[in-house]
Amino acid sequence: MYYFPLQPPYFLLLVGFLTALTSGIALSGTLKVIVQKWASDRTENTKPSSSLKQLFVPFLGITAGVCLFMSSGLEIFGFPSLLALGVGLPISLLTCLLVWLQLGSMLTFAQTKGMQSLDLDT
Repeated sequence: MYYFPLQPPYFLLLVGFLTALTSGIALSGTLKVIVQKWASDRTENTKPSSSLKQLFVPFLGITAGVCLFMSSGLEIFGFPSLLALGVGLPISLLTCLLVWLQLGSMLTFAQTKGMQSLDLDT
């Protein structure tokens, strides 16, 4: 017999998507401010870890939104609630952790070698 939820969590899916979207916009704005600060304070050597501290809260919002979106989406497609959380949460958290580590290494690389070193076209 197939499992069909009586009330699929469409609202939670929308909330997760909007949370991730608005947190992504906040992360983008914060990242632009950090890069502009690097250009203006070229003489002062700021640590990349201080930049990551400013990006942590928006990135945490993206992570929470993605986890909620993934779990709700799996539940809508027929997974039981506990299984949807058991599959969606580790996948989302692992993916967000890997993106966070990559973001940190790219910020460190861009700060030490300059933004022109990130140009992949040349």
